[in-house]
Amino acid sequence: MARKPLITVLGNFRVTAFLLLLLLTSRQVIGGGHDYHDALRKSILFFEGQRSGKLPPDQRVKWRRDSALHDGSSVGRDLTGGYYDAGDNIKFGFPMAFTTTLLSWSIIDFGKNMGPELKNAVKAVKWATDYLLKVTAVPNVVYVQLGDAYSDHNCWERPEDMDTLRTVYKIDGSHPGSDVAGETAAALAAASIVFRSRDPAYSRLLLNRAVRVFDFADSHRGAYSSSLHSAVCPFYCDVNGYQDELLWGAVWLHKASRRRRYREYIVKNEVILHAGDTINEFGWDNKHAGINVLISKEVLMGRAEYFESFKHNADGFICSILPGISHSQVQYSPGGLIFKAGGSNMQHVTSLSFLFLAYSNYLSHANKAVPCGEKTASPALLKQLAKRQVDYILGDNPLRMSYMVGYGPRYPQRIHHRGSSLPSVRAHPARIRCKEGSRYFLSPNANPNVHVGAVVGGPNVTDAFPDSRPFFQESEPTTYINAPLVGLLAYFSAHP
Repeated sequence: MARKPLITVLGNFRVTAFLLLLLLTSRQVIGGGHDYHDALRKSILFFEGQRSGKLPPDQRVKWRRDSALHDGSSVGRDLTGGYYDAGDNIKFGFPMAFTTTLLSWSIIDFGKNMGPELKNAVKAVKWATDYLLKVTAVPNVVYVQLGDAYSDHNCWERPEDMDTLRTVYKIDGSHPGSDVAGETAAALAAASIVFRSRDPAYSRLLLNRAVRVFDFADSHRGAYSSSLHSAVCPFYCDVNGYQDELLWGAVWLHKASRRRRYREYIVKNEVILHAGDTINEFGWDNKHAGINVLISKEVLMGRAEYFESFKHNADGFICSILPGISHSQVQYSPGGLIFKAGGSNMQHVTSLSFLFLAYSNYLSHANKAVPCGEKTASPALLKQLAKRQVDYILGDNPLRMSYMVGYGPRYPQRIHHRGSSLPSVRAHPARIRCKEGSRYFLSPNANPNVHVGAVVGGPNVTDAFPDSRPFFQESEPTTYINAPLVGLLAYFSAHP
């Protein structure tokens, strides 16, 4: 694959020695290019292996079967469907909604680059939104979690065999959860854009539901980790506060509906809801950087001077991540991987890289660059940095290992994932009970079911990776790692 000369990528950016080394690393670790379209296909296929509920006739991941078919029955609701978030069998609403928002954003910005995979990406969104419509069907109520995480994590069993507690957890007027409700509103609004021309009636249903759920989130303020602390913490505890999700929901409703009330809400609440806080992070718990990048598109198009401060924040985000001048909370491994402390580092890699790429496109259309003190970051540089992270995931790293299962000659064999590590129902029809699965969890053997497209939590800050199930922070895949990666791979499949 031909690469652009380094000098054209850097433009007028006066690079530190470390940044130069980082960019050169992508040339030196592994020669040749990547099949980004193959990686895109696999990154979308992953979501079919995470499905809960009754599987459709066109299900392509054949080692999975129907599961959790009675979810919601204890409260008289049909709450089947949706996705298991990672390697366990719980349906956590907060990260599922974020996954849906990022999958939708990937399609909105990069769907034109997906080719025949676009239809599968849209199906992945609809599998989520059909579930989100179920959990928001009752006004002023959102069912935010299906399954008791402690009961589930005490067992190692296939979702098809699951006999752990399927407790239903909800937020309502007396037990608020503006964070998860705000994110759910964002997901529904973003998805309404995806379906606007494909299925107008479904799009209207999504948008109208987003409006209702956002109104509930805004009028009953509070964190769901306060209302449901014992159920959702420490798994998906909202450490960052609910304010960013309210702004995030309003921004997507503004984008989807173009109603003046959301523009006024954003302007009025920018300071109150802390739009400029913690700008060097973006993920299921912290939306600040995403808010600022998404709104900046309108500023760069010359349509929204009243949002200028958000562009300033977006520029600050870019500068805080750039190697050589990045914030102390952001590190780069010797092999060039973005690293932030905590578990499942690849979630930061893919989400931050997605923002790099999205913002670089917005800047390119406006012929702008990002000022970082005496330095300037061009759109071409931001694309190169995003591509470097994607290439690292796909195998351009010191271990010469792809961190996407099923891509490349060497990839993780023992991922922390119940369904992948236990024999399939087809291979082993008899039930494998709670503790009977422990021997598979502890086995040194490779997982019998290759979970194609799963991207694991990834290596540590020294580029070391233990390919072992008990090391869940490194070996567990999640839906919110893959969701932004879908957009990245779509773009680079068309612009290698």
